[in-house]
Amino acid sequence: MKKYNVAILGATGAVGQEFLRLIEERHFPFAELKLLASKRSAGKIINFMGKDYTVEEATDDSFEGVQIALFAGGAASKQFAPAAVKAGAVVIDNSSAFRMDPEVPLIVPEVNPEAIKDHKGIIANPNCSTIIMMMAVKPLRDLSKIKRIVVSTYQAVSGGGKEAMAELEQQVDDIAHGKEPVANILPGAKFPKHYQIAFNLIPQIDVFYDNLYTKEEMKMVNETRKILGEPDLPVTATTVRVPVYRSHAESVNIEFEDDVTVEAARKAIDAFPGAIVKDDPSQQSYPMPLFTSGKNDVEVGRIRKDESIAHGLNLWVCGDQIRKGAALNALQIAEYMIEHDMF
Repeated sequence: MKKYNVAILGATGAVGQEFLRLIEERHFPFAELKLLASKRSAGKIINFMGKDYTVEEATDDSFEGVQIALFAGGAASKQFAPAAVKAGAVVIDNSSAFRMDPEVPLIVPEVNPEAIKDHKGIIANPNCSTIIMMMAVKPLRDLSKIKRIVVSTYQAVSGGGKEAMAELEQQVDDIAHGKEPVANILPGAKFPKHYQIAFNLIPQIDVFYDNLYTKEEMKMVNETRKILGEPDLPVTATTVRVPVYRSHAESVNIEFEDDVTVEAARKAIDAFPGAIVKDDPSQQSYPMPLFTSGKNDVEVGRIRKDESIAHGLNLWVCGDQIRKGAALNALQIAEYMIEHDMF
């Protein structure tokens, strides 16, 4: 099998580390591996598959000879993607920098892989919550045209980074020992006010827009429309941070043009690659973040008729946002391109 020179930008972060785990797990065909990060992380040694790699500071010259550049996300994407493309690499980017660029395909490989061929050097990974929802929506859309989607998310603190995870742990420990918990991170370190996440929910992820929706909520709206190729599809979202370390959960309500039975929905989702039906109320069997963390598949359950409308279903969806919601989805894009000789 042909092997490829791979660079990981953001190699020391959560998504970068997940890239490494998945490359090993999935036997990804790499020849040379270059680990890139900020100046602050440069010089760190990462042992991967029995070999020590020195993390290099990312510069415009870092991508010479690289064929596949996996970008873990953040402000560095916009800075270095043009240089990587100029050097001949295909950039698969996990940030929001290019998602809504009409020249950049926005890809979930199980949903719209045909759009990959239109890339001009950059391919965008959707928002983690959008990816997880698409894994349940696409097989149902194949049964009937969708009239409207209403989604509420319950998003783990790991979506806010290592600092948010550490703060949740510290707050729980402080409360357990009778101390006053301190909040410095959520809903975001850059915001003037911060709230305790332990034993609490925060209905703000990212900044508010003039329409009173958050940036995270509008990402789900706009990205869903772009992935499905329906710019006018009615979608509305409410995104909430919850005191869970890892794996997002979503309540999804879908209104269809035609009737879709619970049985047909279960069958379609269970046959869809990367999705698993976990839905047996008699056995209290349903998806939960506790059991989807560290897993590749998205689980779907609580599938039931929406009795308030003619053709509606309610779903409960859980998926690991660092795996399928980020690193795995990006690596699957690269695997699809390799399989179809697109490099």
